[in-house]
Amino acid sequence: MKYDKLVRDSIPEIITRDGKVAITYVANDEEYFTRLKQKLEEEVKEFQQSGSAEELADVMEVVYALGDYLGVPKERLEDIRNKKCEERGGFKGRIVLVEVKEG
Repeated sequence: MKYDKLVRDSIPEIITRDGKVAITYVANDEEYFTRLKQKLEEEVKEFQQSGSAEELADVMEVVYALGDYLGVPKERLEDIRNKKCEERGGFKGRIVLVEVKEG
């Protein structure tokens, strides 16, 4: 079966333990960044379909990998998130903006 997608680091080992052969290669920087963005889309779609905490954790894993690639560790991402939350709020209020009219 063909996949042609970025997978977690232990997947080839798991495939081998199952008695199968995993054909893999290591992506260069440009391809890795592209495939991480594709993986983010894939994981977000899976979360949207399932709504499960496990799929949401997969989204976070890809976000952290993207952050690492960009030189932004997860602690810094959290700092940025907190700052934006302080300045603009979060989403706990469930506010839906319908329209903005000129005053």
